[in-house]
Amino acid sequence: MGMEYRQLGGSGFKVPVLTLGTGTFGGQGDFFKVWGSSGVEEATRLVDISLEAGLNMFDSADNYSRGLAEEILGKAISGRREKVILSTKGTFRSGEGPNDVGSSRFHITRAVEASLKRLGTDYIDLYQLHAFDALTPVEEALRALDDLVRAGKIRYIGASNFSGWHLMKSLATSEKYGLARHVAHQAYYSLVSREFEWELMPLALDQKVGTVVWSPLGWARLTGKIRRGQPRPEGSRMQSSLNAQGAPPLSEEYLFRVVDALDAVAAETGKTVPQVAINWLLQRPSVSTIVIGARNEEQLRQNLGAVGWNLTPDQVARLDAASAVTPTYPYWHQLGFAERNPFPTKVD
Repeated sequence: MGMEYRQLGGSGFKVPVLTLGTGTFGGQGDFFKVWGSSGVEEATRLVDISLEAGLNMFDSADNYSRGLAEEILGKAISGRREKVILSTKGTFRSGEGPNDVGSSRFHITRAVEASLKRLGTDYIDLYQLHAFDALTPVEEALRALDDLVRAGKIRYIGASNFSGWHLMKSLATSEKYGLARHVAHQAYYSLVSREFEWELMPLALDQKVGTVVWSPLGWARLTGKIRRGQPRPEGSRMQSSLNAQGAPPLSEEYLFRVVDALDAVAAETGKTVPQVAINWLLQRPSVSTIVIGARNEEQLRQNLGAVGWNLTPDQVARLDAASAVTPTYPYWHQLGFAERNPFPTKVD
C-alpha cells in the first residue's frame, strides 16, 4: 500500500494523506483517559508502524494530557526527528495565570517554547492556533507566529476551529503586513458533520488553505460499533458522559441512516465502516490530510487500510445522499444561486 502525499494548502510542503493524532497518548485527566493512554513503549510502536506505512506526520497539542502527549511523542520519535513531520497546537489554557491562555504574543511564544522542549526538538513543522482568541488582536497573534517562523522555530502556521471570518480576517492581515500565512485549517469534518462544507470548504479552496481533518469518524460514532437496535459498546468513548457532552448532538435516526449506507458500501468494497468513512473524506475538496487516532496497534492498522483504493463515484453519491442535511441560513439560500455560486464538487 503506497501512501499518497498532498500539498498543504498553497504551500510547497507535502504531507501524507493520513496523520497520526496523539490525543490517545498519556491518558491524563478524565477527558483524555477515555481516548486512550499509550505510554512511550506503545507510542513508539505506533510510530514504527506508521512510518513503515509511509505515514510520517504526527499531530499533538499542548493541552493533550496536560503536555504529556507531546512528551511521549518526543520520546517516540527520538533519534529520527528528520524522518517525521511534527504538528502541534496551542492557545488553550496552559497554567493558572491570567496570561497562561490565548494567542497573545506572551502566551503563544511561551507555549511554543514549552512544546519544543516537550517534543525534544528545535523546530515544529506545522504550528496551529487551537482556537480563535477574540481578545487578542489578529495582528499580534500573527506577528508573534511570524517572529517564531523567522527564528526557525516554526516552519508553517495553521489555525484550528476558526469561523470563516476568523480565518479570512487572519489571511487578510497576513497579506496586508507580509506576515506568515495560515496554510492549514484543522477542522472537524465527517460524514455525520458536514457543516465544514458550507463556508470553510469554499474558503479553503479560494484561499488555498489545506484542510487537516480532525475526528473523521464523527466523535467515535462511525467506528461501526454503533448500529440500529444494538446496545452501545462497553468501554467506548461514547459511553463516557464527559466525552459525550463534548460531542455535538446528533439525532439517532440520522446517525443510523448514515451507518446503514456505510454498511452497504463496506459490504460491496470488502472494507470496514471506518475505512469507508475515511476514504469518503479523502475524496472531498480541500482535504490535505486526515488525523486518525489509534488506542492500539490493531486500530492503527485498520485506519491505515483507508488508503490505497477509492470508492466509486456512485458509492460516494450514495454516502452523500444518506448524510445530506439542509444547511442553516445563509447557506440554504446560497444553494439557490448555483449558477454563480457553485458548490465545490471535485478535488483538484
